[in-house]
Amino acid sequence: MRAAPREFAELLSPAGRAILRSRHRKLTRARPFVALNDLLNRERSLTLLKAMNATLFPTLKPMTDAIPPWTIDGMTQNYGELLPKTVRVMTSTLESPRSRSWKCAEALGLIDMLQSPSIHEFAEKLSGHRLSSDWGMQALCYRTGDYSGPHNDHHPEDAEAKAGYVDLHLTFCNDAVDHQWLVYEKRGHLSEMTDINTLGGVTCYRLPFWHYTTPLMAKAGQGARARRWVLLSTFIDAGAPG
Repeated sequence: MRAAPREFAELLSPAGRAILRSRHRKLTRARPFVALNDLLNRERSLTLLKAMNATLFPTLKPMTDAIPPWTIDGMTQNYGELLPKTVRVMTSTLESPRSRSWKCAEALGLIDMLQSPSIHEFAEKLSGHRLSSDWGMQALCYRTGDYSGPHNDHHPEDAEAKAGYVDLHLTFCNDAVDHQWLVYEKRGHLSEMTDINTLGGVTCYRLPFWHYTTPLMAKAGQGARARRWVLLSTFIDAGAPG
């Protein structure tokens, strides 16, 4: 059952369509992201949320990287802590057309929408960067207690991404979510945060920068039902060095 429009622009609210007619200030290391609410049509977002819960969720796989014991047992100096990225979330990278997740996403219309020209145009306008015509896709679903620990998304071994790249996140929370926050670095401290408990919110990132996603907290008695979906597109700069 198709739930997503063929063109991303058809999912946009009037405020979202206005982005396509303008160009935002360029995202930089000093201003690494923008988070805006109400850019997606609420009714269509709710339809998409319900469809993903019903059909796409069972095809996702857990991504779980817990704190390894060596971060304590292997320490030899006081205050010498080292913490690798930790995460717990359900996901599909939407890379293989043969996978169950791809086939389900295709039936819902997500593949067409996430590969449509207007999502590329939207990411360019919102980020202020000229982006490659090829990009990656991923679906994430946070349940109660799911989170992503401090990380910077820097890929120094990747010739195309090491100088920086753009992520576009579309957020769809159901009404069982109480709160979830994005905490990010400013002047060397993880001191800033923004609310990401939205239905129809859009976050655009210029990576790398330090940030983390707090554990999703559900409303009382709603722990089993609370979910926050993220549809993610990753864009490399056009003409990035190879």
